[in-house]
Amino acid sequence: MTQFGKASTKRGKPTYVYAIIGVSLVLFLFGIMGWFFLNIRKTGDYLKESIQVHAYLEPTAPKKRIDSLVNYISTLPYANRIEHVTKEMALARYNAENDTIWKKIIEANPLPESVDFYIKADHVNADSLNLLSANLDSIFPELITEFQFPTATITKVSKYVKIGGGIFLTAAIILTILVVFSIDNTIRLAMYSNRFLIKTMQMVGATRKFIARPINQRAVINGLISGIIATFTLWGSVLMIESAIPDFKVLHDNKGLFMLSLLMIFLGIIISLASTNRAVIKYLRMKLDDLY
Repeated sequence: MTQFGKASTKRGKPTYVYAIIGVSLVLFLFGIMGWFFLNIRKTGDYLKESIQVHAYLEPTAPKKRIDSLVNYISTLPYANRIEHVTKEMALARYNAENDTIWKKIIEANPLPESVDFYIKADHVNADSLNLLSANLDSIFPELITEFQFPTATITKVSKYVKIGGGIFLTAAIILTILVVFSIDNTIRLAMYSNRFLIKTMQMVGATRKFIARPINQRAVINGLISGIIATFTLWGSVLMIESAIPDFKVLHDNKGLFMLSLLMIFLGIIISLASTNRAVIKYLRMKLDDLY
């Protein structure tokens, strides 16, 4: 019986290696899909936070009031990159981007002063910006002549980000289901070679808990190894892609990748453990003749 057990264990070892590789590959594919989902979300945030808001000021507005407005906007948790654009700065920027033929007709500088700033992605929507405009008008009456932001652009960006996110979320859910089934089948194949060992231990009087404990421990270790391999492979692939296509570096999200890595390791452990335990119970319930 000891020799039989050793032989069964030796036959099972190579299968564990293949199972680890198989689970790692499935988790890696899941990670790549998750990374694309993170990039879609990050791209949407990047586009939203690239939209500039302009608060055009009264021509006779005193500098003290303008400074108060700038300071107030700076205290808003969702506002960043705030800048007071003077008439001279506005003129210089206009001339850099357009022709200067108008100078032959108009000598005075027609461009108004403004306070320009950007909004964090969560607050880039027409309702929030309209509320901000009303708030600034009430706190700084007769200081702002016009509060301007590209409504159509904001609406389109929000729409496309929502559609893209919905598509990838649906794909991620489907892929997660496929990952669970794929890992389950891989683990069941790995356990198939140990079915006689499990049944033999039961026949000599070993309890279910005694039989399952070392096998489940091995499943946890295998799942952990698979998750770690998949994680390192994912990070290596991301770094290679970012080196080949530098534009992806703008979307790099360490926090998101870290959470995705933890999810991959968690899935590897939990699914491996659940599938292994289910396989052990299955073989314990089967008759000896049915194992052949």
